[in-house]
Amino acid sequence: MGRGKLRIYLGSAPGVGKTYAMLSEAHRRVERGTDCVVAFVEHHDRPRTEVMLHGLEQVPRREIAYRGSLFHEMDVDAVLLRAPAVALVDELAHTNVPGSRNAKRWQDVEELLAAGIDVVSTVNIQHLESLGDVVESITGVRQRETVPDEVVRRADQIELVDMSPQALRRRMAHGNIYKSDKVDAALSNYFRPGNLTALRELALLWVADRADEYLQEYRGEHNIRTTWQARERIVVGLTGGPEGRTLIRRAARLAEKGAGGEVLAVYIARSDGLTAASPKELALQRTLVEDLGGTFHHVIGDDIPSALLEFARGVNATQIVLGSSRRKTWQYVFGPGVGTTVARESGPDLDVHIVTHEEVAKGRGLPVARGARLGRSRIVWGWLVGVGGPVLLALLLTHARTDLGLANDMLLFLSVTVAAALVGGLLPALASAAVGSLLLNYYFTPPLHLFTVADPKNIVAIVIFVGVAVSVASVVDLAARRTHQAARLRAESEILSFLAGSVLRGETTLEALLERVRETFAMESVALLERESDTAPWTCAGSVGPHPDGRPEDADVDMPVGDHMALALSGRVLPAEDRRVLGAFAAQAAVVLDRRRLQDAADQARTLAEGNRIRTALLAAVSHDLRTPLAGIKAAVSSLRSEDVEWSPEDQAELLAGIEEGADRLDHLVGNLLDMSRLQTGTVAPLIREIDLDEVVPLALVGVPDPELSVDLDIPESLPMVTVDKGLLERAVANIVENAVKYSPPDEPVLVAASTLGDRVELRVVDRGPGVPDDAKDRIFAPFQRYGDAPRGAGVGLGLAVARGFAEAMGGTLAAEDTPGGGLTMVLTLRAAPRTLTPAAAPEAAPQSAGTQRGRPA
Repeated sequence: MGRGKLRIYLGSAPGVGKTYAMLSEAHRRVERGTDCVVAFVEHHDRPRTEVMLHGLEQVPRREIAYRGSLFHEMDVDAVLLRAPAVALVDELAHTNVPGSRNAKRWQDVEELLAAGIDVVSTVNIQHLESLGDVVESITGVRQRETVPDEVVRRADQIELVDMSPQALRRRMAHGNIYKSDKVDAALSNYFRPGNLTALRELALLWVADRADEYLQEYRGEHNIRTTWQARERIVVGLTGGPEGRTLIRRAARLAEKGAGGEVLAVYIARSDGLTAASPKELALQRTLVEDLGGTFHHVIGDDIPSALLEFARGVNATQIVLGSSRRKTWQYVFGPGVGTTVARESGPDLDVHIVTHEEVAKGRGLPVARGARLGRSRIVWGWLVGVGGPVLLALLLTHARTDLGLANDMLLFLSVTVAAALVGGLLPALASAAVGSLLLNYYFTPPLHLFTVADPKNIVAIVIFVGVAVSVASVVDLAARRTHQAARLRAESEILSFLAGSVLRGETTLEALLERVRETFAMESVALLERESDTAPWTCAGSVGPHPDGRPEDADVDMPVGDHMALALSGRVLPAEDRRVLGAFAAQAAVVLDRRRLQDAADQARTLAEGNRIRTALLAAVSHDLRTPLAGIKAAVSSLRSEDVEWSPEDQAELLAGIEEGADRLDHLVGNLLDMSRLQTGTVAPLIREIDLDEVVPLALVGVPDPELSVDLDIPESLPMVTVDKGLLERAVANIVENAVKYSPPDEPVLVAASTLGDRVELRVVDRGPGVPDDAKDRIFAPFQRYGDAPRGAGVGLGLAVARGFAEAMGGTLAAEDTPGGGLTMVLTLRAAPRTLTPAAAPEAAPQSAGTQRGRPA
C-alpha cells in the first residue's frame, strides 16, 4: 500500500473561506464517484459552511473528558477502520485535548497518509511555525497552535485561498465570520486592514517560494538547462576584489526594478590551491549581499566562465552581472577574459551586464596557487612560445633575406627565450634556449644548413647565448617564484590578521568560521570533531558543506587541535605549506567553540541568578501580601471558637464571610504569585491580550481599606486599550496602590490617574507621603528592602519588587518619581494597543476629562 497524498488549502487569514473551498472540493469528488468522508470539519457556526456539510458522510467524533468538560476530537481509529479514499481534516495546526491519540492534529494526518488515505486539509498562514514571530510582531497576537513548515511543504498540492482585506472586512461586518457581538472588536483589532495586508503578503511570498521549489524540482527531473524567466534572478560574479561591492549594489538595484527579484552572489575558486581573494573583502561582500536580501554562494571550478554559467543555469537565473576586467592591455594575450567569454557563451536566455568600476585596467594581483602557479593556460602558452617562437623567428629571418649579423640574430632569439620565461616559467625557457641554439647553428652560423661550426668564435658566441638564455630564464623564473611567495605570504598574513581581529572582537560564530575555512581552501565540507577521551567516539561540534566527515581518518585533510579535537576537511589533499594557515583556523575554531560554551554557561548562570532573585521577591511578596488576610482569617476563626462569647447568627455570618473573603483573596494572591514564579523560570508565558484599564484597576483596589475614601480614580473613557496580562497587571497595581495608601497621610487620598504618551499608556499612583531620596529610588524595588527599615515614614512596601517583575514581564516599566509638593509617584508604563479611528469617529472622541471616576465604582 502506497502513501496517501496530501492537499492543503492555505488561508491568508481567518475567514477567507479555506474550509468552504475544501468542502466544495469534497462535493466535486463525491460527484465523480470518489469515496470521500469528513473526518473532522469545524464550521464555527457559519451557516454557509455548515450547509456544505450536507450530503457528505461524516465519521463520528471521539468524546474526551478533560477537567470536567467534554471535548470532541477526530477519531483516528474510526477513520482508519472506515478506510476511505479521501478524508477531510480541518485545522491542521490544531492541538488535541490531552488524552488523544496524538498531541497535534497534523500527527493524526500523518497516520492517515501512512495508511494510504488521501487527505485534504486546511491551515492559515499565521499557524506556520517559522512565521510565528513575524505574525506576532504584526498583529500583537502569539499563535499558540503551530504546524512545522516541513509538514506543509511536503504536501503534494498547496492551494492558496486569498481575499482582499476590504472584502474580508465586509464579510466580517456582514456577520459571515463571527457573531455580531464580536464583529466590532475583531475589526478594530486583529482584522485591521494593515494586519490583513501583511498576512496576505506573507502568504503570497510563502506560496511563491514553494512554487519556485516545484519549478526547480521539475527542471531537475526533466534535465532542463535553459532558463525559464518565471522570476528575475540576478547572479553577481565576484572575484574577491574591491569592485565586488559595486557589483552587488548594482545587482540589487536591478532586482528592485522587478517584483520578487532575487540576487545571488557567487565566488568561484580554483581547485588548485589557497584562494587568491582577500578573505576580509569576501566577508564584507557576503555581509553586504545578505543585508540587501540576497544570498552568497561559494563554488569550486577551474574554468571560471563555465562554472559561472553552469551555476547561473542551475539556479534558473535570468541575468548575470560582471565587472569590467581589471587586467592590463598586455594581459589580453592570454585570453579574452571572463566577461567576454561569459557574454559569448551565455546564449539568448541569459542577459549579461558588464558594470564599470574604479578598478578597471588597474591590473590584478598574481594568483596564489600550489603546483601550477602560473595556471594551465600560461604553461601551454609558455611552451608554444618556447618551442614555436624560435621556429617562427628562424623562418621569418630566412625569408626576409636580410643579413642582420649573428649578434643581432642571437639577441632576437634571446628575446624569445625571455618571453618564454615570462609566460611559462623555467622549463619552457630552457626549451627555447635549446631550440634557439640549434636553429642559430643550422641557419645562421657558417657552414649553413649543417650542425657544424667552422669559426671557433661562433662556437663561443653560441655557448654564451645558451649560458645567457639559461641565466635569464633562471632569473625570470626566480623572480616569478618570489612574486608568488610574496603574494602567498600576503594572503596568509591577511587571513591571520582577520582571524586575530575576529578573536579580539568575538564576532565570528563557529559555523561562519568553518565556512571561511571552506572558502579559503576551496573544500567541499569542513567539520569540527571532538571526543571526550582517546577511546570515545567522535562527535561533530559544527560543520558546513554537504556530507561532512564523521572521523578525522576519513577526511582528506585533518588538523588536530589538542588531544581530543580535530578539524576535518574533505574535497582534496592540501600541501604542507597550507597547513600553517589551517592550523590557525583550527585553533580559532577551538577558541570559538569554548567561547560559545562559556556563553551558554554564563546564560545559565544568569538564568539561575534571575531565578534566585525572583524566589527572593516571591518570599518577600508572600510575607508581605499574605499576612493581612491570614491575620483576618485567624482572628475570625479564633472568635468563632471562643467559648466566652455567644455570637448571634448575624455575627457568625459576618465572621464566616470575612473568612471566605480572606480565603478567596489568599487563593487569588497565591495563584498570581505562582504564575509569576513559573513565568520567570520559563515554564509559562504571560497571556497578553488587549483590555481596558478601567476593567482591571477597580479590581486591584479590593484589598485596600476603604477604597472609596483612600483612593481617587481618574481613568478617562477615551483611553486606548493596553496589551497586558490581566492577572499580572491586577497584582502589580494592587501592590503599588497598597504601598501608596500605607505611606500616605489618612486625610490625603491616593490618586490613580492614567494618560497616553505616544504608543504607551502611563498609570500614575500619586501619594502625599514623605517621599524617597533620589539615591534610594532604585533600592526600593529590591526584594526585602525598605527605605529606613521603618514601618511608616520613609519606607515603601516589599510588594514593589513583585510589581516591577510583573510590569517587565508584560513589556512595561515601573519607576519612581517625586510628587510635586511632596510625596512619591509610581509610574507604570504599558504598551497601548493599536487603534484605528475612522474620520467620522475622530471628532467625536471624548475629552480627557470625560468619564472620570471618583472612588470605587460599583
